[in-house]
Amino acid sequence: MSGRNRSLKVGVSGVRGMIGGSFTPQLACGFAQAFGAFVGRGAVLVGRDTRPSGPMIENAVIAGLESVGCKPILAGVVPTPTLLYLARQTSVRGGIMITASHNPAPWNALKFIGGNGLFLSESRAQELFDIYHQQQFPLVEEGELRMVEVEKYPTEEHFKAILKYVDAPAIRTRKFRVAVDCCNGVGALYSPFFLQALLGCEVFPVFDTPSGLFERDPEPLPKNLSALSRCVVENGCDIGFAQDPDGDRLAIVDEQGQPIGEDLTPALAAGQVLNRHERGPIAVNLSTSKAVDAVAARFGVKVYRTRIGEINVAEAMIEKGCVIGGEHNGGVMIRSIHPCRDSFSGMALLLELLADSGKTVSALRAEIPRYAVVRDKRPLSAYRATRALRGLRHRVVSGTVSLLDGVYIDLGEGWIHVRRSNTEPVLRCTVEAPTQEQAEVWLRETWDKVDAVLGPDA
Repeated sequence: MSGRNRSLKVGVSGVRGMIGGSFTPQLACGFAQAFGAFVGRGAVLVGRDTRPSGPMIENAVIAGLESVGCKPILAGVVPTPTLLYLARQTSVRGGIMITASHNPAPWNALKFIGGNGLFLSESRAQELFDIYHQQQFPLVEEGELRMVEVEKYPTEEHFKAILKYVDAPAIRTRKFRVAVDCCNGVGALYSPFFLQALLGCEVFPVFDTPSGLFERDPEPLPKNLSALSRCVVENGCDIGFAQDPDGDRLAIVDEQGQPIGEDLTPALAAGQVLNRHERGPIAVNLSTSKAVDAVAARFGVKVYRTRIGEINVAEAMIEKGCVIGGEHNGGVMIRSIHPCRDSFSGMALLLELLADSGKTVSALRAEIPRYAVVRDKRPLSAYRATRALRGLRHRVVSGTVSLLDGVYIDLGEGWIHVRRSNTEPVLRCTVEAPTQEQAEVWLRETWDKVDAVLGPDA
């Protein structure tokens, strides 16, 4: 069986796979039927990113929802945080976002949203998957079918909430020059408008055709942002923003064209929320940089760490009363707007930080302790990845080990986190250390231990 056919991932991050392989219209229709049965008859929001397979999968989702008596409300091409916001603000049963987020172009996915505007928790997602596997859907007769509706202005209320939270007039007064890399995703439709018309910036867009044909790797990692860096330097921009295809992740390039890494987006955002808006604890996942802890210490607030997965951070925010949350991948989650990863909230908040401080991005970056972060991944089946983690935990000789999510080793001055991916059939390893050299040593030693567990066929 080809890798394309083995690609299906089902879990807390939804259902995702490769088009032309494991992820088919039939699969999407079946999961939409299961979701309709799970939430009950009523209105269900449907949104998608710009991937070419989006309309095909959208049609399959519509058919599945209608077949079990649900009323699809189409938001069209829309940011994932917008669909989450809409689900909370409107009287719908839930929502389905069609996006593979940061995954490469051949992939697509369904992300399931509850009526509370949050992704399904692990336990609720498992209930949904059980319904799907039983394949006993409550189909309706023709007279009970409900017509599709279209949401004409999906981002309007979402963007209003962001503008209400930040000091938009202060941002407009500064007339920032901003470069934004939209990755030919949903940001191509919304980000230039958001930054220019609503926040008064002069905007220099990169990859701003909403074609879904990615001209760079969808993950906004430093190595993928060379075009954005050039744009910042050539146009004398104050800041550069990079989004992923569905607009929930945000990376930053400073005024010198230097990417500062997704890891620091939550730290900078947290500092601005705590200093300007509201004081309270922070929730982040295990793989988030210790830079967040330094910011929290400055303001005397607690940091709660969770398993990987946006819903895990969101639930911790609600349970612990956190004012802001984040993920290592550039996720900024402001509870007063909506507890979800939102690159648009992140962009507004960071522009407000520039306006309030009068400092450059590089100067603000210098105020946060610097750590080196390295990430790597290896293709492994679920069985072999689980075997690797089980063996790795017994080969740890120093540090404090947590098994909350994979194997997390706290080494005091840094940490190592090895886990199965929620979105790809791979084993991920993330290392943070005081220096690049130390991080690479720890990474190499960790993979050596994994190889020793798996043997010569690793």
